[in-house]
Amino acid sequence: MLEDMTTRSPLSPTRRSTVRRSAERAADDRAVLDAVLDAGLVCHLAVVVDGAPRVIPTGYGRDGDTLYLHGSSGAASLRAGFGLDVCVAVTLLDGIVYARSVFHHSVNYRSAVVHGRAVAVTDDAEKLHGLRVLTEHLAPGSWDYTRGPDKKELAKTAVLALDLTEASVKTRVGGPKDEPSDVAAHTGWAGVLPLRQVWDAPIAADDLPGDIAAPVRITGRAAPC
Repeated sequence: MLEDMTTRSPLSPTRRSTVRRSAERAADDRAVLDAVLDAGLVCHLAVVVDGAPRVIPTGYGRDGDTLYLHGSSGAASLRAGFGLDVCVAVTLLDGIVYARSVFHHSVNYRSAVVHGRAVAVTDDAEKLHGLRVLTEHLAPGSWDYTRGPDKKELAKTAVLALDLTEASVKTRVGGPKDEPSDVAAHTGWAGVLPLRQVWDAPIAADDLPGDIAAPVRITGRAAPC
């Protein structure tokens, strides 16, 4: 990640970012926020379009205290966020928690919610930087390996920058929190069904010559062929 550790701001709660429900799961360490964002691949951007809420799933990338998001410059839903308050959420599901009662079933997770004013990146150099951060987050090694965007492609791409100062993080780990009476009654199985993400072997494009190997960053990320 392209990052200057000396410029990172602390994770400070605000009225909007203060966790009230299950506050014991909230993290106040900025490193936890960074870890959740760096582990995720897709965020959900919430904006208001024509007076109604709209949630957009999109790729993103983090550089220090800035989150970059992108999409088509023709997308009204993305343009609706220009210069206005938005909310971005990233959730990582780590397991399903089975309890002895339906009420206490839960999930183990890591989640981040970011509030702030989205800034439209219009300078070409900064836009290229944001796209590089985003590309390297989703497909490490691709920026220097492939052709970069030309002027026409750059014009078709909208990039938003969102400051990460106002954010909250929640996590849940461990097993079920059952009622003592249910534990004593041995009413059923309880525990955690872990969930993890794995990369499969890369699949080459149909029109790719057979003598072109996949980039090292792909083969190192994916399962053995």
